[in-house]
Amino acid sequence: MAEAAFISTTIPYVNAQPHLGHAFEYSQADAYARHMASQGMDVYFLSGSDENSLKNVLAAEKEGITARELVDRNVVFFERMADDLQVRLRRFIRTSVDQDHLDGAVEIWQRMAARGDIYAKDYEGLYCVGCEQFYTPAELVDGKCPEHFTVPDLVSERNYFFRLSNYQDALLAALESGELKVVPESRLNEVTSFVRSGLEDISISRSTGRARGWGIPVPGDDNQVMYVWIDALTNYTNALGWTRDADEYQRYWVDAAKRVHVVGKGVTRFHAVYWPAMLMSAGLKMPTEVVVHGYITAAGQKLSKTTGNVIDPTNLIERFGSNAVRYFLLAEFSPFIDGDFSEERLIARYNADLANGMGNLLSRATSMTVRYRDGVVPAPSEIGDPERALAEQLVASEQASVAAMAGYDHREALARIWDLVRRTNAYVDERAPWHLAKDEAQASTLDTTLHYLVAAIRQLGRLLLPFLPQAADAIIRTLGAEPDKVPGAANWLDSLTGVQVTKSPALFPRIEA
Repeated sequence: MAEAAFISTTIPYVNAQPHLGHAFEYSQADAYARHMASQGMDVYFLSGSDENSLKNVLAAEKEGITARELVDRNVVFFERMADDLQVRLRRFIRTSVDQDHLDGAVEIWQRMAARGDIYAKDYEGLYCVGCEQFYTPAELVDGKCPEHFTVPDLVSERNYFFRLSNYQDALLAALESGELKVVPESRLNEVTSFVRSGLEDISISRSTGRARGWGIPVPGDDNQVMYVWIDALTNYTNALGWTRDADEYQRYWVDAAKRVHVVGKGVTRFHAVYWPAMLMSAGLKMPTEVVVHGYITAAGQKLSKTTGNVIDPTNLIERFGSNAVRYFLLAEFSPFIDGDFSEERLIARYNADLANGMGNLLSRATSMTVRYRDGVVPAPSEIGDPERALAEQLVASEQASVAAMAGYDHREALARIWDLVRRTNAYVDERAPWHLAKDEAQASTLDTTLHYLVAAIRQLGRLLLPFLPQAADAIIRTLGAEPDKVPGAANWLDSLTGVQVTKSPALFPRIEA
């Protein structure tokens, strides 16, 4: 049986429609999940919506509707965005309605309480509604939240607290031993430094009055609801049905080779410190990896629904197509640091790499095979240096792209795949099939050229499946194969002779600025 892996996005607030940052995280995590599957793993990919937040309540009040009406309406936009981006989820969990989540959040709370890790006390602090987080004065920038640039509210109330301080040594040991990995290393260093500096207990509930009665009630205390982050973090295990002893929980969490969370840098502490400590307290296994990405910015400013600085991914997909948006996000942006968005760069990158690069290559190969050999891939004969160079590049690109994805670097993986795109285009120019076709004495060389050309593009389709699943599927089928039947680099020329190739559709039509 294949090794199992679990991977998740964060679950975004649904106080407004999604922005491009959400599309980035969805595309990243989907590429990682599909890559793991391509390496033979059995992958459970989870996303969902964080619906129990005060942000959602306040957004609903502003519109004059109930919180239930707001979340039910807005969650559809996130589900639709996932479909538009070709994201393949096993489950989309909703924290305000899914029974698995409601049961799981309560059970984890009760386990933490039974461990003696929850207590109540009066508290006063500076609270940013946008972050749903308390800040110390030292963490503010000019008295404002460093994420949303708003002045936090001064909140005084009695809350329940989690004894996070009890888990400092255990967390530090997990981080230093690699039991809990944080990627990239710079984020690991930040988390390790934060834990080593000393952990304070954290507030994990809010008064029912301040929450407007919205949220999961604290077990045994109807005057308090669970702090939204404490509730939300439990979704990762809850979705697998752990409280009902579901087989999926055992396979994809307890026994999984990988338990991976893909998160934005602003919520690193929640996922790499608070959540593992909660799991330790509840007696459950920790994640194995927390992969932290940077922000997509516009004119240097973080995209945020709260501040209104947004780029609508649905609009971009409608105008440029899913392949263009998804490819640009994965090929242009670093998985680990901030990157600035512009439509001009999207168009330029798409036209250069997909329309002129991959699309032109596929069109040339299929057109020549149809014209010169009636669409039937001929058998190769003797090979020369151009064929050997193409074979070497194929192996190098596959190895380098697989290694990059093992480190969660989708940009590097695509860069190495595009080395093969360029080498294959160069191969066509070196062999010049249009000249070979004019000389009957060169018929065997033409056969070899077409065979190697179609084989290389078929491999490109296979390598692109995690990144551009629909387009890659179309490439492979145009070349007379099914995605799960394409052999790897070691056998890339097998089962190709006699295959019927069809003329390629315009998979990547050029975008005019």
